[in-house]
Amino acid sequence: MNWYTYVLYGKKVDKFYIGFTNNLERRLKEYNRGKTYTTIRMKDWKLVYYEVRFSKKDAQTREKQLKTGFGRDYYLRKRLKNYLGDRSSIG
Repeated sequence: MNWYTYVLYGKKVDKFYIGFTNNLERRLKEYNRGKTYTTIRMKDWKLVYYEVRFSKKDAQTREKQLKTGFGRDYYLRKRLKNYLGDRSSIG
């Protein structure tokens, strides 16, 4: 079974969300239907980045790495350079 570490962007609130799951399509639908507690007020999420992992532990570890200041501001900004445009950070 594959696991995914992903980044979503909510245009209305201009925010990014980082998470992990074993079913990316289902998870995105849950976000956009308001089924997820942490993102219930924001229902316009777009998948902007994901990585495939082969274990839950690896996906969870990667999620934690991307949520650090270094992960958000350096690694993701570098990966999402064209999408971010003038934004200085992901947070």
